[in-house]
Amino acid sequence: MTKEAVIVSAARTAVGRAKRGTLVDVRPDEMAAVVIKAALDRAAPVKAEDVEDVIMGCAFPEGEQGMNVARVALLRAGLPYTVPGMTVNRFCSSGLQTIAIAAQQIMAGFGTCIIAGGTESMSMVPMTSNKFAPNPWLAENYPEPYCSMGQTAENVARKYGISREEQDEFGYRSHMRAIAAQDAGKWVDEIVPLEIEQVVMENGKSTTRAFVFDADEGPRRGTTVEAMAKLRPAFSPTGTVTAGNSSQMSDGAAAVMVMERGKAESLGLKPLVRFVGYAVGAVPPELMGIGPTAAVPRVLELTGLSLDDIGLIELNEAFASQSLVVIRELGLDEEITNVNGGAIALGHPLGCTGAKLTVQMINEMKRRDVRFGLVTMCIGGGMGAAGILENLV
Repeated sequence: MTKEAVIVSAARTAVGRAKRGTLVDVRPDEMAAVVIKAALDRAAPVKAEDVEDVIMGCAFPEGEQGMNVARVALLRAGLPYTVPGMTVNRFCSSGLQTIAIAAQQIMAGFGTCIIAGGTESMSMVPMTSNKFAPNPWLAENYPEPYCSMGQTAENVARKYGISREEQDEFGYRSHMRAIAAQDAGKWVDEIVPLEIEQVVMENGKSTTRAFVFDADEGPRRGTTVEAMAKLRPAFSPTGTVTAGNSSQMSDGAAAVMVMERGKAESLGLKPLVRFVGYAVGAVPPELMGIGPTAAVPRVLELTGLSLDDIGLIELNEAFASQSLVVIRELGLDEEITNVNGGAIALGHPLGCTGAKLTVQMINEMKRRDVRFGLVTMCIGGGMGAAGILENLV
């Protein structure tokens, strides 16, 4: 008999701007440790020794986020050495993939309590890795798998006729929705404050400044559609994709605790959501951004649901061009899609994103009292992923 996998706690850091933001000097294993501990603390009376595995996503698991960052982070979080850890990489969906793996293990009867999530420092580990070494045969005969993400966004815009104006308007709306959500305090409870120490120069002398980082720093309050229209194309001189209508490179971490429903309830925990299903799909690598069009129909078929059943959607905004195409091709309701803005305003910390969107989804489902929520994203290399959650409280 298939068991039910439920999420009983969820936590994330605020997201920082890569290279120039608050988290530029904060290690990804430290960020991961903070959210792992928070997921555990928010699931009391579950004890650290009750955790059977920690699974963390990371898109570029090397350097400061190498050496199996899941295992490193759980030990840094204070969990006992008896708790194992695994790092998963499916690029942009890594953080959702880990939650799916945890849920699938529990549904199959091979686990009862697993922490899953993702972490990424795009400040410390570059998007093309520290040493880009493409396969020689592919590089010569089929280079599309190595197509830059920006170029794929241009390809999608051109193929599907998405104008610069449409992209800029979409990007502007993302910022406005994010600012409204931030001002309403929607993310206060889900964000784990980080205590930051930075060395700064004051009056010619270096001094250490300590402060708390607890708010996403991506939303741009002063932006306008007119300002976005003045930005130069970022990837092609004659292109339409700019820094203003693309996701921000970011740093952050997020984690949830996934449990077997019976065990959770026996401990007096009230499950937040049930993990209903997950699917991945693939598309031409050079059209990477349309990946959700392959994954969403599949997850709906697997779960026996339709888009009419979905009350809330988190679609990762890698680029405005691909987001607009996905919305149109799938027929998504824009009124329930990215209601609090998306990655254009809030950032896309690669391996963390899927878990971050899940955390945000859970809390917004509660506020809106919707039954089913869909989390989906495109994935570098020409893929898409989609997961469905059911509100239980």
